[in-house]
Amino acid sequence: MKTYLRTIVTFISDDEGATAAEYGLLVTLIALAILVGVAALGTSISDLYNSNASRVSEALPP
Repeated sequence: MKTYLRTIVTFISDDEGATAAEYGLLVTLIALAILVGVAALGTSISDLYNSNASRVSEALPP
């Protein structure tokens, strides 16, 4: 019975898995922030290129 209780106490006090989970969560949040930033920047750059392309096509003679 003591071995069983000792195993449970060791399992509860072991925080190695918690550290790995925290790092995994941190990496996930950073990746999500990068994806949101790239998506917003990509839309902004696309709008800028489309605006410039329409200005150039209007400036050229037919």
